[in-house]
Order: sequence, then structure tokens, then C-alpha cells
Amino acid sequence: MARLLATETTQRSNRSGLVLDKQQSRARPLRSTRPSAAAQRCRRKFLHYFPGSFRDPIYLDWERRYKERAHERWCVDLDPRKLRALIRAGDYRGVAQRAVTIESRTNLLFSFEKMALRDAVRSSAGARLFADGLRDFLDRRRVLRHRFERWCETISQLPRRQTRVLTWPLVTVFGFIASPDLHLFLKPNVTRRAARAYDFDFEYASRPNWHTYQSLLTFAARVRRDLADLKPRDMIDLQSFIWVLGSDEYPD
Repeated sequence: MARLLATETTQRSNRSGLVLDKQQSRARPLRSTRPSAAAQRCRRKFLHYFPGSFRDPIYLDWERRYKERAHERWCVDLDPRKLRALIRAGDYRGVAQRAVTIESRTNLLFSFEKMALRDAVRSSAGARLFADGLRDFLDRRRVLRHRFERWCETISQLPRRQTRVLTWPLVTVFGFIASPDLHLFLKPNVTRRAARAYDFDFEYASRPNWHTYQSLLTFAARVRRDLADLKPRDMIDLQSFIWVLGSDEYPD
């Protein structure tokens, strides 16, 4: 079984309370390390639904396991070595089909987004564009900002029938499944509601862009810091926490 990494690789806190963006070699100040009143309210809401926190059996059943299983399947079918081998062999459709199949077993994307994705990679040209872009996006040897911006450009160039494919869920879902130690999935409406509840200034723009994604990662870093005693393992736990805060499935 693949092991999910619980370390935070995009941002770390130093002793002065700065968040270090390792990819960008920059530091940005955070507020006091003490959770705000809004953060404490959000924590209480999460624990109301899941008293056992991130180890609660109901939490594992409702929110974590299906995402974890998708990651594990990705590690079997599309680990970096296998992904590169498929591309070297020219099996671009194999890459696209495996990625689409893994995602299809989750409820992360809406049905119309799943359909748009399948349409986008159905042709040989679309599958090749997707496969090459996916390989580059997941290549950790490159700067995260550059990888993300290039991935957004790749998604924007995929063939489109009716529904547009350049959306936040489609741009972020595969990074989240493949690398939940690093990448976060973004559902815009839910995340914006969660950020307001958390009193976090989420710098959102509807068109996928690095600035918004960086703000999302900063939000995740804030939540991870505030919930350190609850020991969130990875972005799956952080995304699930954000989902509970902003989804209609979990009323206040």
C-alpha cells in the first residue's frame, strides 16, 4: 500500500513565525501562532461532526478513504517511473485513460466535469497534450510556480466540446490525487465559504492562476498550523477539513 506523506513540502514555519515558500525562496509573515477566534469556531464545527478528529471512523469512511484509495491506485498505475515509460512508448491514451479512470472512482468532480475531461482526452492530440503536461506538472525537480502555470496552459489548450475544461477542479484534481503531500484540490464555492468562516483572506480569481493557488496553499498551511495537535496527515485531511467548513453537507 502506498504511503501518504504527511510532511509539508511547499511551506514551513521557522522560529520567527514566517512561512517559507521553499519553491520560491521567499518568506511571508503569518499572524500570531495562536489560533484566531474564527479558527477555533471552525475547529469546533469539525469536531462536532467528527469527535475523533482525523482518526474518527466516520470521518475516515465519509471523507478520507476514497481519496486515499485514489492516491494508492495512482501510485500503482501512474507512479513517476510508469508514467514516463508510458509516454516514452507513445501510449498517451493509456496515460489519459488511467488518470481519468482513477478520478472517476471519486466524487471530486461533478458529472459534467468528468464528461468534459473524457471528451478533452478522447482524441490522440488531446491525450498527448494531457500526458506530456501531466508528466511535467508532477516533476518535482522543477519550480512549483512554473509547473502550475504551464499545467494551466496545457489544460486551456485541451479540445473542448461544450463544457469548458479550464476550471479549478479540473486543474487541481490530478495533483491532489497524485501528490497529496504537496497539492490541494480546489472547489471554488466551498473553499471561499470556508475561508470566510476561517477569517482568511483568500485571494480568489475564477480563472486558474498561480496567485490564487499560492493563496490556497497558504490557507492550508494556516489550517495545518492551527490544527497541529490534531495531527493532519496530508492535504487530504486539510482539504476534508475545508470541505466540512464550507459544504452544505455540513450545516453550522
